Amino acid sequence: MDKIIVEGGKRLSGSIPISGAKNAALTLIPCALLTEEPVTLRNLPRLADIDGFQHLMNQFGVTTVIQGNRPEDFGRVMSLEATRITGTTAPYDLVRKMRASILVLGPMLARMGEATVSLPGGCAIGNRPIDLHLRALEALGATIELAQGYVRAHAPDGGLPGGEYDFPVVSVGATENALMAAALASGTSRLLNAAREPEIVDLCNLLVAMGAEIEGIGTSDLTVHGARRLHGATYCVMPDRIEAGSYACAAAITGGEVLLEGAKAEDMSATIHALRNIGVRVDAEKGGVRVAADGKLRAVTLSTAPYPGLATDMQAQLMALLTVAEGASVLHETIFENRYMHVPELARMGANIETSGRTAVVHGVAKLHGAEVMATDLRASMSLVIAGLAAEGQTEVRRLYHLDRGYERLEEKLALVGAQVERVGDE
Repeated sequence: MDKIIVEGGKRLSGSIPISGAKNAALTLIPCALLTEEPVTLRNLPRLADIDGFQHLMNQFGVTTVIQGNRPEDFGRVMSLEATRITGTTAPYDLVRKMRASILVLGPMLARMGEATVSLPGGCAIGNRPIDLHLRALEALGATIELAQGYVRAHAPDGGLPGGEYDFPVVSVGATENALMAAALASGTSRLLNAAREPEIVDLCNLLVAMGAEIEGIGTSDLTVHGARRLHGATYCVMPDRIEAGSYACAAAITGGEVLLEGAKAEDMSATIHALRNIGVRVDAEKGGVRVAADGKLRAVTLSTAPYPGLATDMQAQLMALLTVAEGASVLHETIFENRYMHVPELARMGANIETSGRTAVVHGVAKLHGAEVMATDLRASMSLVIAGLAAEGQTEVRRLYHLDRGYERLEEKLALVGAQVERVGDE
């Protein structure tokens, strides 16, 4: 199994191209199930999760063609054509590896009138039930049954009629599933307290490009007027705001200056606000977002929250940055109850962190030191790389399959800005 070796103490300087957003791409791909015509997605990142979702789509009889497989290509182009869907079951063997697989449920149900999807897997970062997905689809007219580890959904004869659902708590995935299902419902649907993340906006924009009629895009009150049919479209995936924020933390912890090429400041305002409070200079430029730090980092209090609040997917990376900030920082994780599994690994590198429930207190230390560490989930793996960039000596990060699910060719991108990072096979 591969591992990444990070030689700490190198100041990062230069430019890093930001890839298409993983979380957006995994929502846009299943939109191809809503039409018989081709859907072409540009700027797809080269990630294990994208490959996994492609295989899942192939399971349904969707043909996929990928351009941009050359080693020098960062973004890829995928054309998907679901002219004839040959199966409506997403099996456990494929779904268990990737939680986003549940996003085929809504579009498959809307298009075919039925869908059977295994309960999902993904990172073990706490309890992430799919009850809101199911309740929202029931509100649109579906009948749901849970049996033997699978969700079995059926629409009435004539398809989903549409309906209204008020989410008791904000759920990105449930909003996405409901949006795709509502796009092909026979009537009008209204989603209240819907998620507002930029990835939701990206999904709405693709659905509109396919012929859907959606009101309230970018707000928590979405109205979808169902269409009899949707057509194909060509669409460019938004830049990855979490990847951009991660590399911003990497630049800051080394006292470096990096241009995040293609990043959109408006999509990452909460992260930028947090970085500025920590003492990092962040400026929006025509070509992206520039991040610079002088090594003087300040302690802060941060709390994750649904968009436009601070993304839970940035918590671990910011924690790594704060391990070397002056003073004691306080982090509150409000989204997931078990997302501090990276804390013991950071402690192996000399970090001083106390946790109690969903609160972590990070006492800044003068320096970190390299160590052998193990990734526990996707964002935790990046936090360990970030810490390794500032640590004295070598840091070895193991269990890279987590990292490869969400960061496109990380070691190559870090090498562009002067980091000494190498991927090697584990002996």
